[in-house]
Amino acid sequence: KFEFNPKDGIDNPALSLAEDMDGEGMGEPRFYLLSKGSTETFGFCLHEELGYQGHIIRQVELGGLAQRRGLQDGDRLLQVNGHFVDHMDHCKVVQKIKASGNQVLLAVLDGDSYEAAKALGRDLSQMLPADIRPRLCHITRDKSGFGFSVSGPEGVKGTFQLSVRQDGPAERAGVPPGSWLLELNGASVRSYSHTQLARKVHAPGAGGWGTGAGDVAERPAFPIQLKQSGSKVTLLVASSAVEEFYRVRGLRVTAALADTSWLPFKVRELHMVKGPTGYGFLLKEDDCSSGATGQFLWDVDAGLPAEQAGMKEGDRLLAVNGESIEGLDHQQTVLRIRAHDDQVTLLVIDPAGDDFYQSVGFEDSVWSCP
Repeated sequence: KFEFNPKDGIDNPALSLAEDMDGEGMGEPRFYLLSKGSTETFGFCLHEELGYQGHIIRQVELGGLAQRRGLQDGDRLLQVNGHFVDHMDHCKVVQKIKASGNQVLLAVLDGDSYEAAKALGRDLSQMLPADIRPRLCHITRDKSGFGFSVSGPEGVKGTFQLSVRQDGPAERAGVPPGSWLLELNGASVRSYSHTQLARKVHAPGAGGWGTGAGDVAERPAFPIQLKQSGSKVTLLVASSAVEEFYRVRGLRVTAALADTSWLPFKVRELHMVKGPTGYGFLLKEDDCSSGATGQFLWDVDAGLPAEQAGMKEGDRLLAVNGESIEGLDHQQTVLRIRAHDDQVTLLVIDPAGDDFYQSVGFEDSVWSCP
């Protein structure tokens, strides 16, 4: 596309490669995992601006978390916690970030590349990996065991791959064959050697399942018969593609980023329109099973909006109108509920589900409204 003349040089020196309309030289999406303290901010604002497309990163705080990680003014936000957001309403995108609490995974594209891609009619979602979320899987053993075995190279810490029995409890719980084990019952396995993890399980015997003599010698496998788990176990796992995604970018995979759709306990969204006598419930502050302080729903009146929306005695409140209440005290939470005079949307979880998520270290801040 260029002709070089030894005397005059390139025939069109004003033309830059960024202007090449075949898209070569276009930047790639960048990923940032931002983790902040409860009193900190992420250090940027998200704008919607007249004459510009997309959700624009602005006001990147000098020395703040976003700048330290590499976010730049003018970047366009494409993804929040693995969810493509370029097509979404701006307020909903802001809400998704706020609902993330203290940790959020963002995918961005620099402004010039974003505008060039739009001009070329590119589908921006195709520039991103299809799935970047690990899975939380809760397995209930049957008479033959949990239905998976673990293998890993001797002498290497934190590297454990899972073999999954077809149609066994693990497969039914959503564990992908060949996935990598990251956490066991809420505890990271990164510091475990193969021998140390083996001590967490019983040796082969009744109830376990292993692949037996067919295993490769340098990756010995042992069946799972967890000493402390009884009949249930919760695993944080990542497929090979997801594990590689985080590893090559130097990002740590945590339960806060996990796909929870395979878990037996679900959060519930309650939308209520205030009646003549109010919503019909009381909000009380109390201690959670983890020792932290939570906001709980009690005295649910029969026939009033709270009960009609599905509220149950003892539900714990996680979010109000799509925003996590983590870090808010009782009075601040009440004010947030009252912010809209006639209606409110609450995200809640029942006591059994609450105990489960607390036990595996799943923070309140990760919940967002569907």
